Amino acid sequence: MKFRKSKDQQREPLPGERRAQDADIGLLLEGTFPYVAGGVSSWVNQMIRGFPDVRFAVVFIGSLEEEYGEQKYELPQNVVHFERHYLYGKRAAPEIKKVDGDPATFAVVEEMHRYFRAPHAHAEGRALFQQLAPELAGGRLNEEDFLYSHRSWDFISAQYREFSSDPSFVDYFWTVRTMHAPIWILANIAKNLIPCRAYHTVSTGYAGLLGALLKYRTAKPLILSEHGIYTKERRIDLFNAHWIPDNRVIFQRDPTEIAYFRQMWMRFFEGIGKICYDASDSIIALFEGNRKRQIEDGANPELTTNIPNGIDIARYAPLRTQRPARTPPVMALIGRVVPIKDIMTYIRSMRTVVNRVPEAEAWIIGPEDEDAEYAQECRNLAVGLGLTDKVKFLGFQSLTDVLPQVGVVVLSSISEALPLVLLEGFAAGVPAVATDVGACRQLIYGLDAEDQALGGAGSVVGIADPQALATAVVELLTDQDKWQAASNAGIRRVEKYYNQEQMFGRYRDIYEAHAWRA
Repeated sequence: MKFRKSKDQQREPLPGERRAQDADIGLLLEGTFPYVAGGVSSWVNQMIRGFPDVRFAVVFIGSLEEEYGEQKYELPQNVVHFERHYLYGKRAAPEIKKVDGDPATFAVVEEMHRYFRAPHAHAEGRALFQQLAPELAGGRLNEEDFLYSHRSWDFISAQYREFSSDPSFVDYFWTVRTMHAPIWILANIAKNLIPCRAYHTVSTGYAGLLGALLKYRTAKPLILSEHGIYTKERRIDLFNAHWIPDNRVIFQRDPTEIAYFRQMWMRFFEGIGKICYDASDSIIALFEGNRKRQIEDGANPELTTNIPNGIDIARYAPLRTQRPARTPPVMALIGRVVPIKDIMTYIRSMRTVVNRVPEAEAWIIGPEDEDAEYAQECRNLAVGLGLTDKVKFLGFQSLTDVLPQVGVVVLSSISEALPLVLLEGFAAGVPAVATDVGACRQLIYGLDAEDQALGGAGSVVGIADPQALATAVVELLTDQDKWQAASNAGIRRVEKYYNQEQMFGRYRDIYEAHAWRA
């Protein structure tokens, strides 16, 4: 596979950005690299550096600029183009003016919304969005039409009367506006992005919608890699969100029903997820469970495949010799301090661990700035349980420094895909205790008979069960033979099935099949 050298940039880049005339792969990222550390961002950084001969254009999409600090990753040289956009920042609205709205285009919009409500019963979703995509930036469905046209008002009013179970039309109106406003930002990004041979989005959601817009605008291939299932994770976030109104009086509320505006947001992300699936030429999951979920959510089975994460084993293998002779009485949760990681269950489990292993410590290694309120609740819980000197919030740390000091890597999440941190721990010789989410059972116990014959690399426990989590941790920390067997199994498994060379080879095949097809 031969790649073109970068052309001279047409103008000086904006602060922190890079500009090029074209690129090989347009990498579409939502809320991850280079501003968020760990997880998917680590994988993106790994992928870019793993293909030094590929010229990447990176498009970062965030919510509000103030929610992101400095870059957590330095951009590699083969990122020839980098631009960032914020979907909910302050920006000038189009000038207010009287607009009628194109009747034919709004008829397609109405049909598109029917598709969103029942995508499996409607076969024309791809064709409908293909019609709308070129009209969203400077066409017959621009932002002025959405904000000010009579047809837009009539459509929103009719939808409210027909479907809404919330009594507030004002909240309904502004929910619709807030929900749809980013679409025109994404349409303008697609209109102005430099030419790429193919586009690679690392989620559905807004990045996936941008990918679909680019696919239909340029006719270039779109590759989708999903680590977690975006719609599933957004449902969890939205179910717990406090900012979504529910105006029903207490006697109207049924605890078994989800509030209408919450349902609206969930359907919105399910709808744009289906748009991304429809537009994608290759749909990649990390493991079979997620691939089946993609198909259930509307992905074409013939376009789906599994490519598990792989790690740089040579980076972590030397850490095995740095470990002390006695297993350190340290359990470590390596990840962001956010609700989906269920840090509180991890902290609660430590109360039982300390009762049985008094010298034990629980480390929390990851950033706290993504959800400061939740992070403070976690700190307060540690204080309330009398664990101030036992539960240590260490922030972002280098894993090569941390892993030799850890006895067990713990993952207490309520949702995961195929977590890199377990593989990195295995490569360093550290077994794991994880909740039964995503591919954790596969990583710890093995996928098939041959894999399972390698042995268990720790334990899998139920979600939100601090007692079971604590018991599994104590068993590993206090039984040296069991710990050693789990360590050996993890090393064998990661070396055989999860090295990054295998992953790079699979992705190179996909890049060659799509990016160099045209």
